[in-house]
Amino acid sequence: MTSDYINALLKKEVKRTPIWVMRQAGRYLPEYRSTRKKAGDFLSLCKSSELACEVTLQPLERFDLDAAILFSDILTIPDAMGLGLYFLEGEGPRFLKPLSNLSDIERLTKPDVGGKLTYVFDAVSTIKKNLKNTVPLIGFSGSPWTLATYMVEGGSSKSFSKVKALMFQNPHHMNQLLDILADTVIDYLNAQIEAGADSVMIFDTWGGLLNKQCYENFSLRYMAKIVDGLHRNYDGKTIPVTLFTKGGSAWLEKIAASGCDGIGLDWTIELGEAERRVGQQVALQGNLDPSVLYATPEVIVSEVNKVLNQFKGETGHVFNLGHGITPDVNPENMKILVDAVHAYSKTN
Repeated sequence: MTSDYINALLKKEVKRTPIWVMRQAGRYLPEYRSTRKKAGDFLSLCKSSELACEVTLQPLERFDLDAAILFSDILTIPDAMGLGLYFLEGEGPRFLKPLSNLSDIERLTKPDVGGKLTYVFDAVSTIKKNLKNTVPLIGFSGSPWTLATYMVEGGSSKSFSKVKALMFQNPHHMNQLLDILADTVIDYLNAQIEAGADSVMIFDTWGGLLNKQCYENFSLRYMAKIVDGLHRNYDGKTIPVTLFTKGGSAWLEKIAASGCDGIGLDWTIELGEAERRVGQQVALQGNLDPSVLYATPEVIVSEVNKVLNQFKGETGHVFNLGHGITPDVNPENMKILVDAVHAYSKTN
């Protein structure tokens, strides 16, 4: 299978700019909502390989996307560690047993991902089979820092005071937690690769909360460890790795030096600036503001063209939003986005 998505990440020639969208399988699609209702709840949907495959493929049936991404959740790892993941409607994820004190961290051990997270790898292999080599499949994980924020806070947070207090007051325990998570993510992503994932991505959703020194010590350091531990060549193919730190544009040079193949960009930096800074080292992914999808078709096309015009073509580029597509977007606007990227990039 020749793929513009894989070629772009490896900085090879492409026929047109490839595009996929973070959270492309999700609540903005009525068919997704129907499948989730059939599953009963979000976690049951994630844990059914057949239903996870179904929702992974739904956006590809509507749109001319260049990659599929595994339908799962970044918090499967903490759940496998026994923290008891559950979801409250309208409030996001929660844990029954968050890491409330230092002894909780001291007792934490690396789980057997092969036993605890078999449903994820079953989903990967099921999706891969059903894709029939039409497009590549992206596997993913949360970054150790991002996973730790949920595990220590007990769920979503506005202030992140608990995890930051741990970081500053007990850096040894923070590093102990992050080391266990990094080792687990390595096992987890390698198992996804072995099950058929063609590329993997690490989502560092909350890395942008940190200052430069803390980002390097408590986030990037552990993502670099993961990159170093992954199957970069498996079953005769190169497996590209993309790192995405939301709010991480200040540290692009450091991220590029991690050994990754691509850097995901949010919308707070111009694509052209990122290319000037790190384009000789890595490919770039991004970076349209998701809110553009609320606009008229004319504005969507115009904003797509602005992003593409910033790019000089000196490295690989995978078009994406700067973060996940929002649940109340009209699916027709997603089609306008995808078609505009392909139409414009074919002739420029």
